[in-house]
Formats: sequence, C-alpha cells, structure tokens
Amino acid sequence: MEKYIINGGNKLHGEVSISGAKNAAVAILPAAVLSDEPCIIENVPNISDIDYIIKILLAIGAEVTMLNKSTLRIDPRRIHTPEVEYELAKKMRASYYFLGALLGKMGSARVSMPGGCDLGTRSIDQHLKGFNSLGAECSVEHGMIQVSAERLVGAHIYFDIVTVGATINVMLAAVKADGMTVIENAAKEPHIVDLANFLNSMGAEIMGAGTDVIKIRGVKSLHGAQYSIIPDQIEAGTFMVAAAATGGDILIKNVIPKHLESITVKLQKIGVHIEEFDDSIRVVGTGHLERANVKTMPHPGFPTDMQPQITTLLTLAEGTSIITESIYDSRFKYVDELRRMGADISVDGKVAVVEGVGRLMGAPVRATDLRAGAALIIAGLAATGTTEIEDIHHIERGYEDIEKKLRAIGADIKKVGVPERVLAQAL
Repeated sequence: MEKYIINGGNKLHGEVSISGAKNAAVAILPAAVLSDEPCIIENVPNISDIDYIIKILLAIGAEVTMLNKSTLRIDPRRIHTPEVEYELAKKMRASYYFLGALLGKMGSARVSMPGGCDLGTRSIDQHLKGFNSLGAECSVEHGMIQVSAERLVGAHIYFDIVTVGATINVMLAAVKADGMTVIENAAKEPHIVDLANFLNSMGAEIMGAGTDVIKIRGVKSLHGAQYSIIPDQIEAGTFMVAAAATGGDILIKNVIPKHLESITVKLQKIGVHIEEFDDSIRVVGTGHLERANVKTMPHPGFPTDMQPQITTLLTLAEGTSIITESIYDSRFKYVDELRRMGADISVDGKVAVVEGVGRLMGAPVRATDLRAGAALIIAGLAATGTTEIEDIHHIERGYEDIEKKLRAIGADIKKVGVPERVLAQAL
C-alpha cells in the first residue's frame, strides 16, 4: 500500500500539461472492439482504469500493443468471447461499456455488475431499457448482466433521466443495428462527443452528439482508424482549483477551454483570475475567496466530478456556501476527512453547507473515492502542516502522475510505501 505525504503552504507556479480524458478513454477503448480492423488510439492516459480496460481487452481475445506511453494499437479481430470475467469487471464502473460494444459486435454480451467508486445507487435500468428497445433480451442473474439479440434493430429511445453511461452503451450497440436509432434526453458531455467522433472515424453514422437528441444510422461494418482522445476536463479543473486554493499562478496546457466553461465561471465568481488561450488556460489565485452556491448538473452544468474539489476550495472562502449534489446519492463521504483538517461542513442528504474557515490544518486522511482523493490533495496543498493521504489507489484510477505534475509546479508531495508490518498492526 502507498500513500501521499504533503507538506502544505506552497503556492503552485509554472506550467502543467493535461493528459487524455479518462471518461472518454474508458468508452473509446471498448468501442474499438466494434472495428473489423486494428485501431490506433493516441493521448491515452496512463492510469489504472486504463490498465483494467486493457486486461479486459486481452482476456476477450483482442491484441493490444503499446506503441508509446500514450498510444495503443488495438486489434479486435481475434476476439472470441462475449464474456467479461467478474474479477476484471468489478474493478471499475466503465466495464459495463463492454455490454454495448460486444452486443454490437457479437450479438451478445455477459458482464458482471460493475464496480468503481462507491457513490451511492447507480442503476443500470436505463442501459437495459435501451438494449431492449434495440431488440435485445436482457437479464441480471447472480450478479451477471446478460444481453443478447439475433438481430439489433434501430429504435426510438427516450431516457427517463440524463445518463452518460446509458447514452454511451446504447450508442455502442446501435452503430451496428439495422436502421435508424434516435436517443432522446441524451447526455451531452464532451466525452459523448469524443466517442461519437471516434466511431464516425471508423465509418459509423452518428449525428447530434453534444445535443439532447442523437441519431445513429446503423452500418454493416466498421473499419480501423487512428484517433486522439480529448484532454481531460476534470484533471484540468482539478489543477485550476489547486491553483486557486494555494494562491498560485499556473498555466494549464493541452485543454479545450470551452469544456471548462462551467468551472471557469464558478471560479471567477469565487474570486479567481482566469485567462483563456487557444489550448491553454491561466489560473491565478488572488488570495481572497468569496462564498458561492454550487449545484451539480449534467453538462453543460457544473460537473459532479468537480464537486469535492470546489467544496474543498470553499472551505477556504469567506462566508457560507451551499453545495447541492443532484447526480449521485453518496458523494459527500469525503466531508468527514475534510473535517479532520478543520473544515466546517454540515451535510443533510444531498446538500452540504460550508462555513468558510480561512485555513485548513494537515492531518492523516484517506481517499474514499477518485474525486474525493483529488479534493484531499488540494486540501493538503493549501493546509498548514503535513497531510498524509491513504488509499491513493482511488486517485490513481483517474490522474496520471499527479504527484510528479504537482512537484513540477512547486508542491511538496511525495508517494511513499506503507510497510507490511505497519499494515498488519493496523488490521
């Protein structure tokens, strides 16, 4: 087991380059399954979630070659099974994208109920509703999701709620269905658009991605393609908040500023100075933070994946802030950890009230999930004293070399191993 040790109080200065988007990559790599030829995918983030996706691809028969640190060649021609083993699927939420991809390729898929961060109930009923509309039979037995169809047929699908996962899964299956599929109330996140662009580069016919109505005209086959994944909106947002929390000055490179608009607007309201350029953004902490109310919403609203980070920032602001989480049921588990550092936060269901305390104090804490871990890093960077963060495997699911990137811009952070003897004593 490893942990981060952070000595806080340093202002972050310099330049940082953002990696490929985790949320796009975990959909695009399974999408390569649908091709009849090899695909080359660039700007793939070097994170543990991608390691799990690669293991799944290899287990079902695909050939995966790492051409360099961020480029993969995926050859799906020898895929021989539509089943993803439980031990692999349980590691991450996005394993369920193999349902749509394998259903489209082989006419069936069998994947265990997905794992990933514990953020409360995240039903797959809309996924199954979409598959069923396309003509698939769906069942869930003994923790395994089974979908199969002799023939997929385009359909008109209306999602009861806006759901990124179901939008992606239905897109993956529908590209090989006969006829036209229309998805209404579709998710509009940047990684939805990125997946559509990748599929279209392979010969799919997808229109409307990025709006709430997506139309997909099914095709008989898909060919290989070379494609580069978009920059990670949430990694960029995390560094933006880190700059604000430490009163720093960071140029964040390899970003799409439009994808960051909801984060930018909220940070500017809090009192952070931001300059936008073509593919970079400069964030300057002014040293004075104002209260703000934040409500997470589907894109283009404020992203739920940035909620823990901005809540952490608002503990340092002047006044009372209210955070409303409208996406997940259990996204405030990290609040107890921030309280250990001196934060004054009260939670009632999906609403948190943050009383600004001005400064935080270093303490031993643990990451309860991916974005909570990022929030604790920000807290540690801004705090007085030393913060030790355990369970950092959650953080490494979605952030590539985060401690190295932070050290390069002035953070005092290191990753250390926890001796087995200490672990045994703790158990």
